[in-house]
Amino acid sequence: MKKTTLLIFILSAILFFIPNNQPAYSWGFFAHKKINRMAVFTLPSEIIGFYKKHIEYITEHAVDPDSRRNVSADEAPRHYIDIDHYGTYPFDSVPRWWKKAVAKYSEDTLKSYGIVPWHIEKMVYRLTEAFKAENLDLILHYSADLGHYIGDSHVPLHTTENYNGQLTNQKGIHGFWESRIPELKSQGYDYWIGAAKYIDKPIDAAWNAIKESHAAVDSVLKFEALLNSKYSPDKKYSFENRGATLMKVYSVEYTTDYDNMIKGMVERRMRAAIITVGSLWYTAWVNAGKPNLNRLDDKEISDSLKQADKANEDLWKNGQISNSKGHND
Repeated sequence: MKKTTLLIFILSAILFFIPNNQPAYSWGFFAHKKINRMAVFTLPSEIIGFYKKHIEYITEHAVDPDSRRNVSADEAPRHYIDIDHYGTYPFDSVPRWWKKAVAKYSEDTLKSYGIVPWHIEKMVYRLTEAFKAENLDLILHYSADLGHYIGDSHVPLHTTENYNGQLTNQKGIHGFWESRIPELKSQGYDYWIGAAKYIDKPIDAAWNAIKESHAAVDSVLKFEALLNSKYSPDKKYSFENRGATLMKVYSVEYTTDYDNMIKGMVERRMRAAIITVGSLWYTAWVNAGKPNLNRLDDKEISDSLKQADKANEDLWKNGQISNSKGHND
């Protein structure tokens, strides 16, 4: 009996001090899905019926881009931009337009430090073309993907080389900020953000999101470091059952204190993401000439898209998502 008790104690101690290195790409399952889902309710009457009909698809497939990180070498950089790599005043240095940025820094350099604002612009163009063609598969696919990348652009830690606090001895802060806080606090969030609006220049909206996110990086890191100095490890972390697995997580008390210190920042960034997603879906539809989406009512998702979706699902189930290049946590 004593040996069994001692073994349990030793195993618990080992588990406690193993860092929580689960990859926490972007917002995590819950927040990405919530952002896409709530964006539907920002849309005007001409297109909200179409998006409501397909809301479950757009919600469930909000996380598809993360599943592709291991099967496409180009995928990871689409989720972030390490804007601080480009100097103290990067927004004065980095051209907003892709061709000018490539001419200044080279495409390889840009991809090495992330391309999310430019990829958002590309996705708006692809969605516009899908609307023009009245291609149901592509409209749904690009709508879900666009929502994901916009969501990523609203995460402060997706705009810095210190994306997981690895440069300031704060490793784990990435998943803490974008997954643990929404997991515990999101039931009290106000998701009704207003009506989507036409955006004349999607690239400007993408860059504005990055600029606002990056402005919050110092607060994200500073307040966590301050709070950490006041907590012992046994109070900072706790264990929770996730299915059959005992997981080390940030404690409820620590999470609540941090959320109070940053004054609801996570909720504000989610709200900003929701309205931007809805607005850029709407913008793509307007730019396509406002096609009558009622003509798609009798169409069904094709077998080829279903097969692609199944492949994504299999990637998740088989655990092939965790070691992709770029902002690994």
